[in-house]
Amino acid sequence: MAYASLLSLNQTLDQILHPHDQTEQQPILKSLYEQVSFLLSFLDVSSPQNTNKLRGLEGRIRDAAYEAEDIIESSMSNQIVSESGSHEDRTESHMTSNQIVSEWYQKFERLQKIIQEIHSISDEVVKMRERNELQVLQPSNSSSKSLSTNKGKSVMVGLAHNLMEIKKLLASPHSKLVVVSILGRGGIGKTTLAKIIYNDSLIANHFDVRAWVTVSQEYREQEVLKGLLNSLRGLNHESGEETIEKLAENVFKILKDKRYLIIIDDVWEIEPWNRVKSLFPDNNNRSRIILTTLQSRVAELACRLCDPYHMRSLADQDGWELMRERVFGEERCPPQLNEIGMRILRQCEGLPLSVVLISGLLYKSERTVSYWHYVLSNIRSEITDRDYGILDSVSFIYSQLPHHLRACFLYMGVFPEDYEIRRSKLTKLWVANRFIKPDRSKSLEEVAEEYLKDLVDRNLILVREWSYSGEIKTCSIHDILRDFCLMKAEEEKFNLDVEYLPEVHDNLRQVSILTDLKNQIPRLALTHDRDLRIRSVTIFFHNSPNDIHFITNFRLLRVLDALTIRFEEFPVELVELVNLRYIALTYWMKHRFPASIAKLCNLETLIINPGKFRSIFNTSFLPPEIWKMSRLRHLLFVRSYLPYPTDALKEETFVPLENLQTLGNVINFRWTKEVLDMMPNLKKLVISYEHDGRTEWSSYFFDNFVHLHQLEVLKCFFFAKCYIKYQDPLPVNFAFPQKLKRLTLSGCRIAWENMSIIGSLPKLEVLKLKDHAFEGAVWEPIEGEFSLLKFLLLEVTDLEHWNVDETHFQSLERLNLRYCYNLVEIPSGFGEHFTLQAIELYECSPSVVASAKSIEEEQRDFGNDKFQVVVKYEMSDV
Repeated sequence: MAYASLLSLNQTLDQILHPHDQTEQQPILKSLYEQVSFLLSFLDVSSPQNTNKLRGLEGRIRDAAYEAEDIIESSMSNQIVSESGSHEDRTESHMTSNQIVSEWYQKFERLQKIIQEIHSISDEVVKMRERNELQVLQPSNSSSKSLSTNKGKSVMVGLAHNLMEIKKLLASPHSKLVVVSILGRGGIGKTTLAKIIYNDSLIANHFDVRAWVTVSQEYREQEVLKGLLNSLRGLNHESGEETIEKLAENVFKILKDKRYLIIIDDVWEIEPWNRVKSLFPDNNNRSRIILTTLQSRVAELACRLCDPYHMRSLADQDGWELMRERVFGEERCPPQLNEIGMRILRQCEGLPLSVVLISGLLYKSERTVSYWHYVLSNIRSEITDRDYGILDSVSFIYSQLPHHLRACFLYMGVFPEDYEIRRSKLTKLWVANRFIKPDRSKSLEEVAEEYLKDLVDRNLILVREWSYSGEIKTCSIHDILRDFCLMKAEEEKFNLDVEYLPEVHDNLRQVSILTDLKNQIPRLALTHDRDLRIRSVTIFFHNSPNDIHFITNFRLLRVLDALTIRFEEFPVELVELVNLRYIALTYWMKHRFPASIAKLCNLETLIINPGKFRSIFNTSFLPPEIWKMSRLRHLLFVRSYLPYPTDALKEETFVPLENLQTLGNVINFRWTKEVLDMMPNLKKLVISYEHDGRTEWSSYFFDNFVHLHQLEVLKCFFFAKCYIKYQDPLPVNFAFPQKLKRLTLSGCRIAWENMSIIGSLPKLEVLKLKDHAFEGAVWEPIEGEFSLLKFLLLEVTDLEHWNVDETHFQSLERLNLRYCYNLVEIPSGFGEHFTLQAIELYECSPSVVASAKSIEEEQRDFGNDKFQVVVKYEMSDV
């Protein structure tokens, strides 16, 4: 963590060093800043082949940087808390302020020694470079390659035979329920094979319903049942606080009388299977269950009407084809690399995961014989006695990562096994933890997304779901890689599960809480010196708000992710943790934020989640002081009332929120020119309006949206007050910015004739129209509009006839229709759209379903075998 610790210290120093600040400490801090910048620049260009030579130095760098930042930030924190109090508080804390000065001078001598240590390290680096002992990083040959190069094609390499065998088992003549166990060691590809089967269009069409659930080593029955139920319902239905018994009953009801396919992934013990197997009725209709496991006993006991299927290691030929495609894509492997490549392959022992990881390393590295020999000689150099031999390979691959990616990768160990995290949240966490190096030409979030794509290219992070616009939506990490992250994080003094806190070293920075805290509160009364070092706390267990007061001891905390805990009011004690940059909390009722939240002068991200109770009662009331928090980057709520700045603050000073990129969901807000000037860099906006029958729509200045020049995502929801049956349509002068890529509209009631307002947007890729966003019986698209649109959703509309030919929607990939009760048919013109990949229908008429099937046949006739129609809950003719 040498690079990450230096980068964090560098940003801390950059924040406090100003030309006008000529304090007594300024020269020493400037000297430290120069040395830190030098070491950062050195590590930026240092080749991964220097890892062994720098191992000792990196440990010294990490420890020195950690300690220096602890001293500086603790003094800054005390000063901010002292200065941000009321006049009475400041008077009462006069002695405390003196103590702060005294504390600074006490630590001043220690800081000088740390700087001397960093000077010494810098001198050693200079001498090593003078002796030509260090190599400089060579630019990657693949920096311009596509993120998805060959990934879709090569995923099938070596699995064709397995796929055929499993399909035979699924197609067995037994009308009874058949349970197929896929057995194999870690990294052999069990989950990958199951996913291919699950997503196969022919298999999907054979079953009425499908569901996927992951069990994992840390089995939690309620979570498994919720996952199974949500997968069956298909619309991300929230299952609330239902009991285990109620969840089980709902699963059984859905499956009763249906032909189903269930995938139960990653089962470690037989007990979880014994607990859930009664949920799956034998409908005598060829329903099937696939279970994946590492354990022979589990596979044998779970199987019904067939033997377990043993997955075998890759043959050399298949392994080489997989490696070649992952490294070179459509290019030929240079002849001089063939032999050495095969020798590297054999070190992977036929494990697809190992082949894929090594391929990711070679894909991103220089393609020379000397480097490939270096890989061969080092890939098995770190022998361990751990259960997974593949960890040896992962250790070497980690050592070859560029320094700026290492902390981002190890941070994945914070999350529970098989945890699926949204890209947008992960990048915010990386930014808040200061893992991202600033780039003047890009936002921190844009740089973070580049880091994520790089780790995906290296196959160290898995993409679980892609967005409709082709971006990463959610991601996760393989269990074996997570095991490595936990092992390495402990070695690097990086993160640990809370149950080990009493035994940790003093430099622990990240804490991941996966357990119940009720019986551990006494153990969390950490010493004053130790608590200063905790920078991030992430809670995944459903603890009580009363169980986490210990967090206030962590005075330098940057990240508090406590979405699994339900609060009734904002924990006001958090405002004393002035170093906080990221807060994520869950509320289940209306709540007001205190004015003192403005004391969190470093806060960048504030996320408020409603948990399972999404309703009008999940409303946040923000104070006027929010307009003083200039570092805010992301404000995310389910519903929030944001005070208008000038009305709310009157004579008080407020600042432009120039860093603000995300804002939502705000209620009934007025978008005047003055407000727009305060949010010049807004990229994502979610807004809602309650129509009371009296307020004119024009008073909200919707036409000013066109001046949000950086806006890329906009979601607008309009609905009437409970006492109003229908609201007025929005005015036609509704306008949108030209950079807009994703647009969601609901309840606007605009006539279809005015669709050109949207159709003319040059960069629009995703359009979702909900709850009568547009009204009328007929939609006549105009030729040339929606030229880049990839995804279109129509949900709850009175549309009857929709006239489309081959000149319309020429980039469309997915069409989703929900509750379109009046629509007669899907236009046949979509049958000639060769970009179209899928049509999804939910509660649509039989005639709409029939037209979708006709389009499917036409697409297949044109050779588009990947096209599929997914029908859920077809309406009856009655």
